[in-house]
Amino acid sequence: MGAALFYHVTRSPVEEVVVTLLTRALAQGWRVDLRGADPARMAALDDRLWQGPPEGFLPHGRAGGPHDARQPVLLTTGAAGRAANDPQAVMAIDGATVTPEDLAAHERVWILFDGNDPAAVDAARGQWRALTGAGAKAQYWSEEQGRWEKKTET
Repeated sequence: MGAALFYHVTRSPVEEVVVTLLTRALAQGWRVDLRGADPARMAALDDRLWQGPPEGFLPHGRAGGPHDARQPVLLTTGAAGRAANDPQAVMAIDGATVTPEDLAAHERVWILFDGNDPAAVDAARGQWRALTGAGAKAQYWSEEQGRWEKKTET
């Protein structure tokens, strides 16, 4: 079973952290299920990814298109499970569901949450308890000091 990497985002916009992690994942040759909870938020993130600089373009698509299986990054919403692009990694934002089965089926799982939103922090704590309670390994990363630091690991 893989580990869940929890990213407590407090200094950077979540979208910026998404771009950084996606860039690293694609450099590894991984396909990614970028999983959100709100279709409108995912549409805005899709727009943000398209408007990035040409040299930093991240190839991606929104789920439901004719070429989902070919997308290096597939923006999805809804239930957990294997995305159509057969990803090696899952990146969950805005409280999107991650299950122990997701950890078992993927090489990497990131859970990003807005540390300035008390509801997002509570949701992340609930996910931490659920995943570690099911026997999953987890890491907690924080940027409170201006750079990412691993604070704890189960």
